[in-house]
Amino acid sequence: MPRADFYLIQKDRFREQPLLLVCELAKRALAAQQPTLILARDPEQAEELDELLWAFDDDAYLPHQIAGVDEDDAVTPLLVVVPGTETPDRPMVINLRDEAVSGQFERVLEVVPADESAREPLRLRWRDYQTRGFELNKHDM
Repeated sequence: MPRADFYLIQKDRFREQPLLLVCELAKRALAAQQPTLILARDPEQAEELDELLWAFDDDAYLPHQIAGVDEDDAVTPLLVVVPGTETPDRPMVINLRDEAVSGQFERVLEVVPADESAREPLRLRWRDYQTRGFELNKHDM
């Protein structure tokens, strides 16, 4: 059964810079040896995330790249994907887009903004995953 985990931003450092939470989740996926797609909302967000993944943790190297830039996509553990870029499915997906993810994967991670007014699309996604038979979990971060 596929699983969807919703991460609610609570801590100040994630409120100030929500993409830090994405980096933290990517680091965990790497530690679990889960090849991961990070679905960026747009090219600007992909670039920002690319920069942040390099600088995120002085003690950890998070091998990543923006999908489609060079031919190492298949062997790079963390792929940042901009809309319109085709990539093979992977076991883990971190979704930053406005719609629920479709495809063949074991687990999707959704980042829920701290701003209550921005949470409605995530409530819709929760219900979407629920009707598709996903195991659902919520985590405060």
